[in-house]
Amino acid sequence: MKKISLEDHWYHPLNNEIREEFTKRTPDSTNFRCAANIKYTTPRMGTDGIEKYRLKEMDENGIDIQIMSHGYPAIQGILDAKEAINKAKTMNDDMAEVIQKYPTRFRGFATLPMQNPKAAADELERAVKDLGMLGALINGHTNGEFLDEDKFRIVWERSIELGVPIFLHAFDPLPDQVKAYKGYRGLVGVGWGWNVEVAHHVMRIIYSGLFEDMPEATLIIGHMGEMLPYALARIDEGYEQTGGSENWKIPKEPSYYYKKNIMITTSGHWNPEAMLCAIGALGIERIMFSVDFPFVVTEKSVEQVENTPISQEDKEKIYYKNAQRLFNL
Repeated sequence: MKKISLEDHWYHPLNNEIREEFTKRTPDSTNFRCAANIKYTTPRMGTDGIEKYRLKEMDENGIDIQIMSHGYPAIQGILDAKEAINKAKTMNDDMAEVIQKYPTRFRGFATLPMQNPKAAADELERAVKDLGMLGALINGHTNGEFLDEDKFRIVWERSIELGVPIFLHAFDPLPDQVKAYKGYRGLVGVGWGWNVEVAHHVMRIIYSGLFEDMPEATLIIGHMGEMLPYALARIDEGYEQTGGSENWKIPKEPSYYYKKNIMITTSGHWNPEAMLCAIGALGIERIMFSVDFPFVVTEKSVEQVENTPISQEDKEKIYYKNAQRLFNL
């Protein structure tokens, strides 16, 4: 069965530099991984690992197309706007060169210098029109600023004009929030903190009224919806108890926008029960297959879909048809 995976990361050498600087600047909040995981992921991250690891594991697991993106922190790890603009262009150009070498196997998401929203919108347009990117992946907040803020609406507007989605990836909590993780550094990133941060970011976007004002906007989030499908009824209850449309910028319950404007991926999530919950909450048409390469074992991502008690027709939708429709592939 054909498979398209759309949350798989590629590390440009500049991103390694950015991450080192970001780690020095935010030592307490930087995502922590054990030595064994680092040993597994490092050779798979960059261009040198494409033939030996990336394509090999794709072939072994029947993955036809991988939509690559710049892994955390990418441009969101930079403070200076001018530096972010220049490095975003370089990173996108170089990713496009990699994709051109394997045109039938790879596509890409652009990285955007959100430090300057106008420049970010322009880079999105350049990346889509000139480089063939399928949208953009943004690694969480940018220097403490979130995508619900009015200054970023130009980026959303440009994504609608171009007909491409924005993928919201995980990022570390703000420095003044890291104290909640004191003594439990491993919880900051994968497994808890990142899920919490994306879920919170999504709720900000929904409650801001952005999707009400821009009903054509499409947001993608990973990891089986970042815990939100399980909590939609509770979220709606909170909306009603705090005044509903009288007190908020949205006239409908939050779950309405989650189901209408958001698509989720299966990345890094090996629980068939969670898949069934997501299908029940959102519908099969809004779930897309992903691996989260190189941070997880590719085989497990396939096993998760195969072990979920759904029809072959539904598996086809998750594996490739939903992505094919979204990206006009």
